[in-house]
Amino acid sequence: TEIYLLYDAQNLYIGVRAWQRSNHGVVATEMRRDSDRILDEDNIQIILDTFRDSRSGYMFVTNPLGAQLDQQVFNEGEGGARQFGFSSSNINRDWDGVWHVAARVLEDGWVVEIAIPMVTLRFNDSDQQVWGMNIMRNMGGKNEQAFWAPISKEFTITRVSRAGVLEGMQELNRGMDLRVTPFVTAGGSSTLASGEQSNDWQQDVGLDMKYGLSSGLNLDLTVNTDFAQAEVDDEQVNLTRFALFFPEKRDFFLENSGKFRVGSANPFNRYAELFFSRRIGLTESGDNVPIIGGARLTGKVGRNDLAVMTVQTDEAMGTAAENFAVAKFSRNWGRSRVGALVINKTDIDAFGDLANDTSYFNRTYAIDASIAPHPNFTIQGFVAATETSGLNVPVDDPNTSIREDEGWGGMGTYINAQWLDADWKIYGEYGDFENDFNPEAGFLPRNGIRTSKWHIERSPRPDFWGIRVLSPMVNYIYTTDQTGLRLADRWHYMLGVRFDNGAYLNLWWNDIFDRVDREFSLNEVVIPAGDYDFNEYRISFDSSPSRRFYYGLMLSPQQFYGGDRFDTQGKIGARLTDRLATEASWTRNDVDLPSGDFEVDLASVRVDFSISPAMAIRSITQYNSLSEQLSTSARFRWTYRPG
Repeated sequence: TEIYLLYDAQNLYIGVRAWQRSNHGVVATEMRRDSDRILDEDNIQIILDTFRDSRSGYMFVTNPLGAQLDQQVFNEGEGGARQFGFSSSNINRDWDGVWHVAARVLEDGWVVEIAIPMVTLRFNDSDQQVWGMNIMRNMGGKNEQAFWAPISKEFTITRVSRAGVLEGMQELNRGMDLRVTPFVTAGGSSTLASGEQSNDWQQDVGLDMKYGLSSGLNLDLTVNTDFAQAEVDDEQVNLTRFALFFPEKRDFFLENSGKFRVGSANPFNRYAELFFSRRIGLTESGDNVPIIGGARLTGKVGRNDLAVMTVQTDEAMGTAAENFAVAKFSRNWGRSRVGALVINKTDIDAFGDLANDTSYFNRTYAIDASIAPHPNFTIQGFVAATETSGLNVPVDDPNTSIREDEGWGGMGTYINAQWLDADWKIYGEYGDFENDFNPEAGFLPRNGIRTSKWHIERSPRPDFWGIRVLSPMVNYIYTTDQTGLRLADRWHYMLGVRFDNGAYLNLWWNDIFDRVDREFSLNEVVIPAGDYDFNEYRISFDSSPSRRFYYGLMLSPQQFYGGDRFDTQGKIGARLTDRLATEASWTRNDVDLPSGDFEVDLASVRVDFSISPAMAIRSITQYNSLSEQLSTSARFRWTYRPG
């Protein structure tokens, strides 16, 4: 693999000659921008640590068809497990930079030329630039990766502390970074009731603006914000008594979102996210609340990360007009950092008048840190407190942790320590969230608990049966209330197998205890309060996603709150041509309880048609038997002129 680098004052140019014995081994079926499938095929991945802070970077990925995928990386992309469907919260996949690609397949491999304008990047104001850089070539047909700067197998290219050095560039010119996007929206609805038809038509105008204040700072403004282009949420079924997590998909909240983040490090256990942008402009059911406007300032000044945002929503659907303000500051030392976060949510309208007489507000204060004393060892965590207006509970009340000061709520603390090397992944974490810890602008599935987890995983590489990696693991979670009463625990035993051809096989067994303190219902079937012990078994297999035809199957028989449950999940996908791809999936939960039984089906069909790398159509049809809803969403995307 040959890499060529050139630059001028306005652009960085990268040329790649990817040799191969014949073009029959080149795997390239995806042309659509920002598609996950690009990562499974032949591709070139480039990461630029423009501030040389060994923590963050800009990542650019392309394939032999010229498809583009770009993302921002924070905290070296820690967390996430793509094979289980968990993306890292430290990788912003929805960032769209301005860059240009031309690619071609040859008889003996493929070539690609890339131009990245300096205005797309942020970097220090200095005549001589020194950046961290790494480049990876993925060979989808052989499931092999080659790096310019070597990366050990427990890490990925996002490990920018292991990147090489790009130096020699000088007198770069970012020019004026100003992008203004005015828009007009129109929509309508027709309702037929009692033999009478009523029509409702709406139209509106708005504006988005992005301005680079300096080489390290970005200012974003939005007026009359519209999110009609945001992709719909994937349907989920909740068979617990706690809230489900839905990822953010709106562009305004996605760029530099990692700079606002303070939360638990483990995507498998989201104990707390102190700032969760879906609390802004969305109801609990996912309906849109009008956003009058907002402003965001993000970036880096020296060793400091800065993120400030304010957003004003309008009154709608019984929800008061609200103002959200959040500020996060971090000081970096190599791979370590210390930061502070303040969040204020107030019922107040756009003119500064209180939305009601109660002067309601909710505030969160936090200090967080991530310390990396060794390349393979990291400790991170936070200490937080919340304040809510109108709280006045006697201090001798045993059911509250509120202090004497009226308005103060509880405390929340979290710590995670992890060792990760080529053979072992070992971590432990602990969270303590008091009864009155109430971060309303965040995501907290459960308060009033103390919970701990430890995890041990080995990753040997045997040389038989086409197995690349075996991943036997065991972990244990133990949860109590604030008095130490046992609420839940779970033993998890799993064997993961990754094959040389990219396929995955997973076998697991969960031994679960759950104390239900008050009855709750699932699909109108009541589960009484009480103590429950049950076992869960699961087997799943996913073929290599780099193949033109791929599939997955999961079967899970289990005991469930005194009854039985059987989960089935299947998917099949086809990349019919370089332009046309489709995927269908189906999930069934079959629940049989002493007080009743029910079945829940989720089904979805996605169709993607790429006219060119800059123009694509996607349709998503979803069915949820629980809500008895059939929905279809179609989106046409044309990047007429990048930027």
